Amino acid sequence: MSTATDVTAHNWALAVFLIIAVGLCCLMLLGAAFLGGKVRGRNTETPFESGIAPVGTTHMRLSAKFYLVAMFFVIFDVEALYLYAWSTSIRESGWTGFVEAAIFIFILLAGLFYLVRIGALDWTPTRSKGPVKASPVIPSPVIKTSNHPQGNRQ
Repeated sequence: MSTATDVTAHNWALAVFLIIAVGLCCLMLLGAAFLGGKVRGRNTETPFESGIAPVGTTHMRLSAKFYLVAMFFVIFDVEALYLYAWSTSIRESGWTGFVEAAIFIFILLAGLFYLVRIGALDWTPTRSKGPVKASPVIPSPVIKTSNHPQGNRQ
């Protein structure tokens, strides 16, 4: 077979695969639209989880620090995957791979120290970072233990 015929055969195989994949997806979506439930009721649209009715609204405002910490987690988690892949091929990579991994870990640690230094991982609001004030001592109530007419003397 010539190379032009071989390339055409591969392209046709790819085109047929893509047409079948897209067609199957459309078929499943249309099947769900036609066969899915159409009953509308008062409680049909309410969220239901673990047998507990929802309380309050689902529109909560989250601090931007939550998303910041989530991004840091994803970044460091993906980098841990790179280190795992490196550790499985440590014998093939040799000392060059070890030095590269050490540099990679050093850059990660430098980034982590920078984030801690600028306070990106600190969840405490800035208005409450002042000195800790001692709370007033509340005296405990006097408990009468004797039946003497004059009571307990203090």
